[in-house]
Amino acid sequence: METIFLTQLMGALYGLLAVVFGAFGAHALKKKLTPELLHSFETGVKYQMYHAIVLLVLGFNLGFDQSLDSVIANCFIFGTLLFSFSIYALCLSAAKGEKLRFLGPVTPIGGLLLVVGWALLLYKFVSPIF
Repeated sequence: METIFLTQLMGALYGLLAVVFGAFGAHALKKKLTPELLHSFETGVKYQMYHAIVLLVLGFNLGFDQSLDSVIANCFIFGTLLFSFSIYALCLSAAKGEKLRFLGPVTPIGGLLLVVGWALLLYKFVSPIF
């Protein structure tokens, strides 16, 4: 699958799911989650939407003629998946009293991939200057 298409596809899918999960959190989960868990769930939704928008912008603006472009997109795709979706699973499992502790380390790995994606994007922008 071509990287441009994958980047645009994942941006659109993450955006769609962020709206669905945001509505689910605001309505269905409001009475089932503690305020702290609901806040964590909302954080996952926000980060997912932010990075959905970034993926769409990158998909329409990067040429993907350098391998760095694909690495940046993949950092955002997999970082979002690991970060946001592990938060959702942790919150929902905690609400059922069966917290999936093995997912605890997954969230920071996803966050690290997001940071790496942003750092590489910054490098891409400033490297021609130097």
